[in-house]
Parts: sequence; structure tokens; C-alpha cells
Amino acid sequence: MTNHVLLNNVDHKDLKVITTRSAEYGDNVQCAVTFSWEFRSIQAHYPIFFSKGAETGEFTAVAMFGFEDKENLFLRESGWDAHYVPLSIRREPFLIGFQQSVDPGSGDKEPVIHVNMDSPRVSQSDGESVFLPHGGISPYLEQTNSILNTINEGYPVHQLFIRELVEHDLLEPFAIDIQLNDGSQNRLMGFHTINEDALFELDGDVLASLNEKGFLLPIYMAVASLSNIRDLIERKNALLEP
Repeated sequence: MTNHVLLNNVDHKDLKVITTRSAEYGDNVQCAVTFSWEFRSIQAHYPIFFSKGAETGEFTAVAMFGFEDKENLFLRESGWDAHYVPLSIRREPFLIGFQQSVDPGSGDKEPVIHVNMDSPRVSQSDGESVFLPHGGISPYLEQTNSILNTINEGYPVHQLFIRELVEHDLLEPFAIDIQLNDGSQNRLMGFHTINEDALFELDGDVLASLNEKGFLLPIYMAVASLSNIRDLIERKNALLEP
């Protein structure tokens, strides 16, 4: 459930956020949205796929954590077992909202911070304080605000990156059958990956254009990330051991 409200230091003066990583607090997700500018960090741990919206037909980049719904193979009793946690996970329970600019004649909308009050991370007693005792923002909220700003400011570039992939037919459906150590079969499907054949066939001008826009690096990071499928399999097999 979601109950998004505008964050303010009056109504939320005692708000705290639990930052522990566990299924209890909503981290039991199979995948999470990721962005082209963080692919370098993402590919060090997770496979990068592209999910196509059934209704919109638009693609979203995701970091994959497991083979089944609500399966995150990076969760341990000690927390999240990877050096990098995607920004879309770290920003929870906050999100970007928009409100009318102080200059109503401009027609512009300004980004503001909303908080999901239904998130299991929201607390009045445990976790990181959002505001200081006299109303100032806490170091935790400053860090969160930085994450939200990074997402908001970089999102238009990421959208352009996705459009370039579609324009040059660089996305193709992906499916893989996996047999685990206990003999069970798992199939990962419904996602897209970089079409390497199409990538290799791009002419020099297109490659130069992609490189100039900063898109060639994340493309190759997405390709390299697929080697992490083996790590996911090993993590899954480890859970099956007696």
C-alpha cells in the first residue's frame, strides 16, 4: 500500500526511518529499477535487464536479485550482501513529488520530497531521525535528498538512453532455463537484454554518436552484467544446501 504525503518538519517532526535491510522492511523484491548512470556500479553485482511495460510498451532498466517473485538472493541475516545497493532501493520510503512553483505565472513545477507513510520503514521510535530537534534536516535526510536529486536530474538522460536503444534495435527478448542442484528447473523470462548482434553491426557514426552522448559505456556495462547470472544461480543453490 502507499500513502504518499508531502514531507514537512511540523507533521513529521518525530519521523524516523528504519534503514535495516531485510524482507521485513520490503527488501524481498526480485528486481529494482536502475538507471544508466549507475550501471557501472550495478554490473559489479547484479544482472541488468530491461522490462517492457505491458500497457505503455516503454522499457525500464532493472537490476535482478532473484529468479522468483519476492525473491532477493542478496538478503542475509546480516543485511544486504553486496557493496552497492541500487538508488531506487536506497531512497525508500521517500520519493519525488512536484508542486506548483512559488511563481504561479511561470507554470513550472518544483520537485519536493514525499514520504510513503504506509512503508514498514516508517517509525516514530526506531531508526534514523528525519529532522533535527529544532526542525532542521538531519544528515540522513540530506543523504536521501541527494539520492532523490540524482534520480530526478538524471532521469531525462536515462530516458534518452532508452530511446536510443529502441531506435537502434538494441533490445531483444531474453529467456534462460536453469537447473539447480536439487534437480528443479527454473525459467527466467519476460525481460529483454542488449542485442549483441545488433550492437556489433552498428556503423561507426552511430557508435561515435552513442559514445559522445555517454551511452556506449552503460551499454557495455549491461552486456558485462549478464555474467552475474552465474552468481545468482550459486546463491540459489546455497539456499538448497542442508
